[in-house]
Amino acid sequence: MVEKDVFSVSGLNTWYGEKHILRDVNLAIKERCVTALIGPSGCGKSTFLRCLNRMNDLIPDFRMEGSILYRDMDIYSRESDPIDIRRRIGMVFQKPNPFPKSIYRNITYGLEIFGIKDRGVLDEAVERSLRKAALWDEVKDNLHQNALTLSGGQQQRLCIARAIAVSPEVILFDEPCSALDPVATGKIEDLITELKRDYTVIIVTHNMQQAARISDYTGFFMMGRLVEFDITRKVFTAPSNKLTEDYITGRFG
Repeated sequence: MVEKDVFSVSGLNTWYGEKHILRDVNLAIKERCVTALIGPSGCGKSTFLRCLNRMNDLIPDFRMEGSILYRDMDIYSRESDPIDIRRRIGMVFQKPNPFPKSIYRNITYGLEIFGIKDRGVLDEAVERSLRKAALWDEVKDNLHQNALTLSGGQQQRLCIARAIAVSPEVILFDEPCSALDPVATGKIEDLITELKRDYTVIIVTHNMQQAARISDYTGFFMMGRLVEFDITRKVFTAPSNKLTEDYITGRFG
């Protein structure tokens, strides 16, 4: 089966004020694969990730040049609706950030914003999303308790369920395990592997072992440039660039 390109990024440059962050980034991201983005702190990985669903629009003094096509649609064109883009391209952040509401309302919140009020539809969406996030069996008897009472790992899976609820096509993960213990991290990694059956997944991670375990493709960023992008196995066993090899073997970073 030929993998389709979901994103095609050409000549991407970004700035925060006068600070030039990303420099001439070009790559294509495949459908229903896990793509990992690795590199040292401050290299532009998270900035790149946030470009893919226009989250950087919310930052004062941000500007960009170049193009990002999502299924052949220019997501930065005037015709593109950032709200619709963020529904189709969901995001899960570094620290779990559930709303201070019930587990149930965390899931239904986005659906209600889009005008869905039917209780049967909402109930079905809650169960479906929590099952996909591997959380249903743990919370099904306590759907109306405050989400903040859950453990950190459960809160992160709830945030994944919340992203799934509005039926995205892509899920972006910005270091989703950095605040979690090894057991919770293992559950999130297993979940990401499952999610690629239905979604395109892009994950920023500092954990190179994690990238090697769960991703199909890996991009290595350094000082705002995409140094190397290839099949994960090749990046980790036979990188084409000396910088990539030095980073992976721990010579810097």
